[in-house]
Amino acid sequence: MDLGIAGRTALITASSKGIGKACAMELASQGANIVMCARGRQQLELAAEEVRAVARGEVTAIPADLTSAQDIDALVEAAERRHGGIDILVSIGGSPKRGGFDAITEQDLRDAFEMSVIAAFRLLNRTLPGMRARGWGRVVTVQSRAVREPIPDLVTSVSTRPGVNGLFKYLSKEVAADGVLLNTIVPGRIMTDRFKGGQDLAADSQAYTAGKLAGIPVGRFGQPEDIAGAVAFLCSERASYINGTALQVDGGVINAI
Repeated sequence: MDLGIAGRTALITASSKGIGKACAMELASQGANIVMCARGRQQLELAAEEVRAVARGEVTAIPADLTSAQDIDALVEAAERRHGGIDILVSIGGSPKRGGFDAITEQDLRDAFEMSVIAAFRLLNRTLPGMRARGWGRVVTVQSRAVREPIPDLVTSVSTRPGVNGLFKYLSKEVAADGVLLNTIVPGRIMTDRFKGGQDLAADSQAYTAGKLAGIPVGRFGQPEDIAGAVAFLCSERASYINGTALQVDGGVINAI
């Protein structure tokens, strides 16, 4: 299926691995110019080489820390200088500290808010004006099940990720008339480093994994590519009537805990 985004420029954050890299691969294969960013330069460059192998457009890798306003400014400015503007933003933040209420501090919560809500606000603030001026834009954020329901031992995520979704929902009403659409992806149990970290912390890793798998009707854990496919569709011309939604990509998960 031609998604109609060949020649568009897509900025994908946290794209050196996992879901972010899978999104870069998918959009690159559709002919979009790709701007990747992450904090670690070496891993980012390695990921960019993988993306270039499937790309039909340009692929640029720019190290950036999304908790730094200066880094976000420099990232967007570099992308605009090279490509003239950003048409697609895939906003993926860092993973906040694990822990229940008694295990986190006020600073942990501030850090989580900075890497999620504030980082998303800054990215939107820098990219939406150009999209609105050009009359076309797609913005997708990948969050977590915490958008819809509490997750055990993830108080920082539960306290902040709904705020990102709320920000997207609010803006989706303001900018849609200018041709800019905003949506949220709510992933289920995706086999990423974050999920593997939960396995490693479990007292019984096999029981932990079996319990999580039991609640997924499709009978398997999701892969980053499952999320990337949904993201690419929402970024496309084919999704021109989807706006302000929080799309669950979770295999029909039954037991959310």
